[in-house]
Amino acid sequence: MCPQVCLMIHCGSRGLGHQVATDALVEMERAMKRDRIQVNDRQLACARISSTEGQNYLKAMASAANYAWVNRSSMTFLARQAFAKAFKSTPDDLDMHVIYDVSHNIAKFEEHMLDGKQRNLLVHRKGSTRAFPPHHPLIPVDYQLIGQPVLIGGTMGTCSYVLTGTQKGFEETFGSTCHGAGRALSRAKSR
Repeated sequence: MCPQVCLMIHCGSRGLGHQVATDALVEMERAMKRDRIQVNDRQLACARISSTEGQNYLKAMASAANYAWVNRSSMTFLARQAFAKAFKSTPDDLDMHVIYDVSHNIAKFEEHMLDGKQRNLLVHRKGSTRAFPPHHPLIPVDYQLIGQPVLIGGTMGTCSYVLTGTQKGFEETFGSTCHGAGRALSRAKSR
């Protein structure tokens, strides 16, 4: 086996996703008052999925997710070009390809057991990502036997990890886990 390098790119929609969330929170607070929805924590702002606010959020979030995928694809392209230049080759000759791509901070409709019944739920993973077990129908064929790859980015200077989802984790967390180690320094201080 030839020596290998695995490059992990951890990025999302950045400012666009933050703006989508900021704008949605304002709309959702209004919707909560109108619909008399009460929550224990102000940070749990919400709107009915079928409402105008709920539908607007789902559309805006999907747009931010698309931007994040393009952002990661662009970074992948640039990384492939840099490796090709460094090794005086081509990305194809270096056999460089994406092994796995997964989103974080996103809401998706999924089937889960709730109160003993299979239900279609909108699972919002803020600060987390999917971690589905082996044989889950939404996992690509290549990962059916081991479970969904879970990419956990470390902080600057610490290790990152590649884990897999488990059945127990799926049942206890709706198939969710952290998507990174957190920050040792703020973005401003890390520059």
